Amino acid sequence: MTAPDPERHDAPAVPAPPGADELSSRDRALLALERRSWAGPGAKERAIREELGISPVRYYQLLNALIEDERALRVDPVTVNRLRRVRDAKRGRR
Repeated sequence: MTAPDPERHDAPAVPAPPGADELSSRDRALLALERRSWAGPGAKERAIREELGISPVRYYQLLNALIEDERALRVDPVTVNRLRRVRDAKRGRR
């Protein structure tokens, strides 16, 4: 028996390791927090510190990396696409 040719479309796919296609609980919490609406100034920053235990600066660093992750797009396409649009609009103004 010969090894499958990776160029063939009917070759069996190599399975991903268990959990490789899932977001971490922290990543899911970032997206969940970003989906919420906020009553006033400071409310979101307070929630970031209290619920996630990180600084707002670190939150935005993690969030910006997360919106580039295709797994995040599959889990929450509405939020990820909205964040990408906001980011791209800000870049366009610079």
